[in-house]
Amino acid sequence: MVDVSSSAADFHAGFACFVGRPNVGKSTLMNALVGTKVAITSSKPQTTRRAIRGIVHRPDSQLVIVDTPGLHRPRTLLGERLDSLVLSTLTEVDVIGFCVPANEPIGKGDRFIAEKLAGIRKTPVVAVVTKCDLATREQIAAQLLAISQLADFDDIVPVSAQSGEQLDVLADVLVQRLPESPPLYEGGRLTDEPEQVLVGELIREAALEGVRDELPHSIAVVVDEMMPREGRDDLLDIYAHMFVERPSQKAIVIGHKGSRLKDVGSRARQQIEALLGTRVYLDLRISVAKDWQRDPKQLRRLGFYD
Repeated sequence: MVDVSSSAADFHAGFACFVGRPNVGKSTLMNALVGTKVAITSSKPQTTRRAIRGIVHRPDSQLVIVDTPGLHRPRTLLGERLDSLVLSTLTEVDVIGFCVPANEPIGKGDRFIAEKLAGIRKTPVVAVVTKCDLATREQIAAQLLAISQLADFDDIVPVSAQSGEQLDVLADVLVQRLPESPPLYEGGRLTDEPEQVLVGELIREAALEGVRDELPHSIAVVVDEMMPREGRDDLLDIYAHMFVERPSQKAIVIGHKGSRLKDVGSRARQQIEALLGTRVYLDLRISVAKDWQRDPKQLRRLGFYD
């Protein structure tokens, strides 16, 4: 935390939350606003499993963005806990960004979330039309009209995280709804996530690439240990454990003669080294934790609490 005296009287700081159904570009949008990767991204739904905070530093404000799991009708205990995490986060922020992609028609999932947001009367809601780079001008115009008819939003902003279009406008719109406050985090800090958690997420992101649709939900990663190599200040030893729910899934992740697990480790190591700025030795193992998404004890062991 920073000293109150370091801030100007008209400085604004606070929290914004991005919410939406799975795979609408919330994590990509947060990374683009922060200016670096603080949340993993994937084309697989339900990639995000934690409320990850990314910090946007501006001369007149500090915007803390909370990226949440996609809100959906849960089918497992894990799904119920992720939805509960989202709903509790919505009541704790200063402004909510409701994300809807420009290139997909509004569906049941969007209406379900809009109904949930309608019950949160004290917090302003800004509709964010994402993925505008994938839509025509006509599609964007039609989506803006459809969203305006979905609910009475405080503002509607079309953006593209890929091209950067209108990101500054979105940041302005969100900051306008933050309270006057000194900075909440030290200058230069981009997230409050522990490095160990970020490392585990990067490993899971690498594991998600190219796997079957039903497998991503079954993958969990725990980083058991991170420490400098004895006698070396340029090498970090990381010991991590990946969990799946069935032996058949373990075989898929390992691949022929271990080729796929080796590839996951290699890609994850490159991302971790970029994040931490040091060389890394990654020891990655995989085990079966049967039906962990439905088991309260195993959920707690893997870091998903009540």
